[in-house]
Amino acid sequence: MSTEGSRGFTLVEVLIALAITAVVSVMAYTGLSTVMTAAEVLRASEARSYEINRAWMIISRDLNEFVPRPVRDEFGEPEPALTGGELARFPLSLTRAGWHNPAGYPRSNLQRVNYRLEDEVLWRDTYPVLDRAGDTEPRSTELLEDVELLQLRFLGDLEALQTATGSGTLDLRNWAENWVADGSQPGAVQAPPVAVEILLQLRDWGEMRRVYALPPL
Repeated sequence: MSTEGSRGFTLVEVLIALAITAVVSVMAYTGLSTVMTAAEVLRASEARSYEINRAWMIISRDLNEFVPRPVRDEFGEPEPALTGGELARFPLSLTRAGWHNPAGYPRSNLQRVNYRLEDEVLWRDTYPVLDRAGDTEPRSTELLEDVELLQLRFLGDLEALQTATGSGTLDLRNWAENWVADGSQPGAVQAPPVAVEILLQLRDWGEMRRVYALPPL
């Protein structure tokens, strides 16, 4: 004979308990999924920020180590110490110092560096020698993905340096979009610019600009 104290759950009570458990489980999963998604987005953002900062750091290092040493390309043709722009072979090509040599190889501490944009990837090419031969192959390093545009401007001399009216920002309208050797004067040595502006248009971060004064400024 059963008693009132030992009465079991009714079907309605069991269904209500199951429904409450299901609602709580859905809420807990949704909250956990939101936290995990936010963590993944944060990690991706941090990784992207690191990649962008690393690319700018390498570009800055190369330009800060610039030296006015012309070179010869693999065809034996002279290349200015710095050249670039849409009309140049590479958007930016320069000679830099500070090429570390921890193994003590018998080579120069100067290095030729090219920057180029290919399929929305920014590449950095380096060469084992300054004056290249026909079989000299570059070492290419991928610097940054999702780069839609690489654009440069060059300041020829300090007398052309101006600021925009009513602000402290630089007026870049009189900066050259190309820095290439004058084909009408073969054999003439082209002096490097005194400053370079680099613009990167990134698919996710938008437009980024940096202005560099070249040594010995």
